[in-house]
Amino acid sequence: MRDGTWLYRGSPIERPAIVKLFASILHRASDGSYWLVTPAERTRVHVDDVPFVGVELAVRGEGATRRLELRTNLDEWVPIDAAHPLRMKPQPRGDTAPYVALDGGLEARVARNVYYELVELAEPEPGGDGVGVRSYGAWFPLADASGA
Repeated sequence: MRDGTWLYRGSPIERPAIVKLFASILHRASDGSYWLVTPAERTRVHVDDVPFVGVELAVRGEGATRRLELRTNLDEWVPIDAAHPLRMKPQPRGDTAPYVALDGGLEARVARNVYYELVELAEPEPGGDGVGVRSYGAWFPLADASGA
Protein backbone atom coordinates (compact mmCIF):
# COMPACT_ATOMS: atom_id res chain seq x y z
CA MET A 1 0.00 0.00 0.00
CA ARG A 2 1.11 3.61 -0.45
CA ASP A 3 1.60 3.96 3.32
CA GLY A 4 4.32 1.29 3.33
CA THR A 5 2.11 -1.57 4.57
CA TRP A 6 3.02 -4.90 3.02
CA LEU A 7 0.10 -7.24 2.28
CA TYR A 8 -0.30 -10.97 1.71
CA ARG A 9 -3.59 -11.98 0.09
CA GLY A 10 -5.12 -8.66 1.06
CA SER A 11 -4.16 -8.74 4.74
CA PRO A 12 -1.35 -6.73 6.32
CA ILE A 13 1.79 -8.63 7.25
CA GLU A 14 1.99 -7.83 10.97
CA ARG A 15 5.43 -9.23 11.81
CA PRO A 16 8.21 -6.74 10.98
CA ALA A 17 10.76 -9.58 10.72
CA ILE A 18 8.75 -11.16 7.89
CA VAL A 19 8.45 -7.84 6.03
CA LYS A 20 12.21 -7.30 6.42
CA LEU A 21 12.84 -10.80 5.09
CA PHE A 22 10.72 -10.12 2.01
CA ALA A 23 12.36 -6.72 1.57
CA SER A 24 15.79 -8.36 1.61
CA ILE A 25 14.89 -10.45 -1.46
CA LEU A 26 12.94 -7.74 -3.30
CA HIS A 27 14.30 -6.78 -6.70
CA ARG A 28 13.16 -4.34 -9.34
CA ALA A 29 13.44 -5.40 -12.97
CA SER A 30 14.45 -3.05 -15.76
CA ASP A 31 10.80 -2.85 -16.86
CA GLY A 32 9.84 -1.49 -13.42
CA SER A 33 8.22 -4.68 -12.13
CA TYR A 34 9.01 -6.01 -8.65
CA TRP A 35 10.07 -9.56 -7.83
CA LEU A 36 10.85 -11.61 -4.74
CA VAL A 37 13.89 -13.64 -5.77
CA THR A 38 15.38 -16.61 -3.94
CA PRO A 39 17.77 -19.26 -5.25
CA ALA A 40 14.78 -21.59 -5.64
CA GLU A 41 12.10 -19.33 -7.12
CA ARG A 42 11.11 -15.95 -8.46
CA THR A 43 7.67 -14.46 -7.75
CA ARG A 44 6.26 -11.22 -9.12
CA VAL A 45 4.71 -8.88 -6.55
CA HIS A 46 2.44 -5.87 -6.94
CA VAL A 47 3.69 -2.54 -5.58
CA ASP A 48 1.24 0.39 -5.59
CA ASP A 49 3.89 3.12 -5.86
CA VAL A 50 7.24 2.18 -4.30
CA PRO A 51 7.93 -0.47 -1.66
CA PHE A 52 9.27 1.80 1.09
CA VAL A 53 8.42 5.05 2.85
CA GLY A 54 10.88 7.49 4.42
CA VAL A 55 9.44 8.12 7.88
CA GLU A 56 12.13 10.08 9.74
CA LEU A 57 14.83 12.60 8.88
CA ALA A 58 18.14 12.99 10.72
CA VAL A 59 20.09 16.21 10.19
CA ARG A 60 23.76 16.28 11.03
CA GLY A 61 25.80 19.44 10.63
CA GLU A 62 24.75 22.53 8.71
CA GLY A 63 25.51 24.47 5.57
CA ALA A 64 27.94 22.89 3.13
CA THR A 65 28.76 20.06 5.56
CA ARG A 66 25.14 19.09 6.27
CA ARG A 67 24.37 15.38 6.12
CA LEU A 68 20.75 14.28 5.80
CA GLU A 69 19.72 10.71 6.44
CA LEU A 70 16.33 9.09 5.95
CA ARG A 71 14.92 6.23 8.04
CA THR A 72 12.61 3.93 6.12
CA ASN A 73 9.51 2.21 7.44
CA LEU A 74 11.73 -0.89 7.85
CA ASP A 75 14.08 0.96 10.21
CA GLU A 76 16.92 1.23 7.68
CA TRP A 77 18.90 4.48 7.57
CA VAL A 78 19.88 5.79 4.13
CA PRO A 79 22.07 8.84 3.47
CA ILE A 80 20.66 11.41 1.06
CA ASP A 81 23.74 11.68 -1.13
CA ALA A 82 24.91 11.28 -4.72
CA ALA A 83 24.43 7.48 -4.52
CA HIS A 84 20.96 7.88 -2.93
CA PRO A 85 19.60 11.09 -4.45
CA LEU A 86 16.44 12.89 -3.48
CA ARG A 87 14.23 13.70 -6.45
CA MET A 88 10.84 15.19 -7.04
CA LYS A 89 8.67 12.78 -9.01
CA PRO A 90 5.47 13.76 -10.87
CA GLN A 91 2.29 12.31 -9.38
CA PRO A 92 -0.97 11.33 -11.13
CA ARG A 93 -2.71 14.42 -9.67
CA GLY A 94 -0.25 16.70 -11.45
CA ASP A 95 1.79 17.66 -8.38
CA THR A 96 5.17 16.24 -7.33
CA ALA A 97 6.34 14.19 -4.36
CA PRO A 98 9.83 13.51 -3.01
CA TYR A 99 11.53 10.11 -3.37
CA VAL A 100 14.95 8.84 -2.34
CA ALA A 101 16.80 6.23 -4.37
CA LEU A 102 17.82 3.11 -2.49
CA ASP A 103 20.22 0.36 -3.47
CA GLY A 104 19.20 -2.10 -6.18
CA GLY A 105 17.03 0.34 -8.12
CA LEU A 106 14.47 0.56 -5.30
CA GLU A 107 13.01 3.79 -3.92
CA ALA A 108 11.37 5.20 -0.82
CA ARG A 109 8.64 7.83 -1.03
CA VAL A 110 9.28 10.54 1.55
CA ALA A 111 6.39 10.83 4.02
CA ARG A 112 4.62 14.18 4.12
CA ASN A 113 5.87 15.11 7.60
CA VAL A 114 9.47 14.42 6.53
CA TYR A 115 8.96 16.45 3.36
CA TYR A 116 7.85 19.39 5.54
CA GLU A 117 11.09 19.02 7.50
CA LEU A 118 13.01 19.18 4.22
CA VAL A 119 11.09 22.31 3.24
CA GLU A 120 12.08 23.89 6.57
CA LEU A 121 15.72 23.23 5.62
CA ALA A 122 15.33 24.52 2.06
CA GLU A 123 17.49 27.34 0.78
CA PRO A 124 17.85 29.14 -2.55
CA GLU A 125 19.74 27.23 -5.19
CA PRO A 126 23.26 28.60 -5.63
CA GLY A 127 23.21 30.57 -8.89
CA GLY A 128 19.78 29.27 -9.82
CA ASP A 129 16.08 29.99 -9.54
CA GLY A 130 14.97 27.07 -7.38
CA VAL A 131 15.06 25.97 -3.78
CA GLY A 132 16.37 22.76 -2.34
CA VAL A 133 18.56 21.11 0.25
CA ARG A 134 22.24 20.30 0.42
CA SER A 135 23.37 16.96 1.82
CA TYR A 136 26.75 15.23 1.72
CA GLY A 137 27.99 18.02 -0.57
CA ALA A 138 25.30 17.47 -3.24
CA TRP A 139 22.37 19.75 -4.12
CA PHE A 140 18.82 18.35 -4.33
CA PRO A 141 16.10 20.62 -5.74
CA LEU A 142 12.69 20.68 -4.06
CA ALA A 143 11.14 23.18 -6.48
CA ASP A 144 12.06 25.66 -9.17
CA ALA A 145 11.07 29.32 -9.15
CA SER A 146 7.81 28.50 -10.93
CA GLY A 147 6.81 26.27 -7.99
CA ALA A 148 7.09 23.04 -9.99
